Amino acid sequence: MKPAAASASFSGPFALGVLSSPEQASFPGLVIPGGRVLDLRTALGEPALTARGIYDRWDEMLPRLHELAADETAGWRPLEHLRAHAPVEPRQVFQSGANYRQHVIDLEVAHRSPDDPRTVEEARAEIAAVMDRRAAEDLPYVFIGLPSAITGPFDDVVLPDWAEQPDWELELAAVMARPAYRVTVEEALEYVAGYTIANDLTDRATVFRRDMPAIGTDWLRCKNAPGFTPLGPWIVPAESIADPGDLRVTLKLNGETMQDESTKDMLFGIARLVSYISRTARLLPGDLVLTGSPAGNGMHWGRLLRDGDVMEGSITGLGSQRTRCVAGRTAS
Repeated sequence: MKPAAASASFSGPFALGVLSSPEQASFPGLVIPGGRVLDLRTALGEPALTARGIYDRWDEMLPRLHELAADETAGWRPLEHLRAHAPVEPRQVFQSGANYRQHVIDLEVAHRSPDDPRTVEEARAEIAAVMDRRAAEDLPYVFIGLPSAITGPFDDVVLPDWAEQPDWELELAAVMARPAYRVTVEEALEYVAGYTIANDLTDRATVFRRDMPAIGTDWLRCKNAPGFTPLGPWIVPAESIADPGDLRVTLKLNGETMQDESTKDMLFGIARLVSYISRTARLLPGDLVLTGSPAGNGMHWGRLLRDGDVMEGSITGLGSQRTRCVAGRTAS
């Protein structure tokens, strides 16, 4: 049995998750501080309710969730011994790349050609200028991920045998509350239900196509293996996060801090990303917008993931996740 969170630690009066036990199939749960959870299907009298269904009706649900969180007579049960699953099953996953200034600079320097005539300092200065120009021109870099890559916040992460350079990328993820199409930056945050934690793993060896360099990046191959996106444990309502642009993103590998950066380093904040995506795509309730990863990935440290590694990720106000890496079977 995989454990739920070590504690129900998050900002605000409640959070949302998906939990199960050996005796009970997974259910959408309302979690409150102190480590208690309420089965929302029973509490709301909706046996078929799913986590995504909550976001389909977010404006209607939010006041009711507040009422339930304050109701001491509701059917609360201990969180202990329950298994935490990914807190939502999105229809769409939008992922932002190259969105942390320092992270992009570090990666570009790490990927420099051996015959690059620039010094490290010259390369960093040039890349920094490119990042600043992108931010001024309002050009986020967004691609699409597969929902099938999502796994629970405490599940093992299987490293495929073909992944030569598996790397971690802890990220803040926004969860959509209502359909959003062609929304402005000023109104974009009104469409966000809440926030959660995502670890958007990447196989660095397959990011770029070796056979067709002109085609560029291969996001299908490098990011979408089953379980490559541990998600959760909780979705914390947006109203409980005072400023998503000032949260600490921290990842530890086997107890050693590798990433420890503020979301202040993002080139494009939540509002700009949601607005940008909505110019082309129609965001749906429960969809995820991953906001990119800060500096401190394995490529920076020269240390990639391997069998037995344990990743612990936390973001201010959103709790923490813990996943163990296991080697995948060699293909026959």
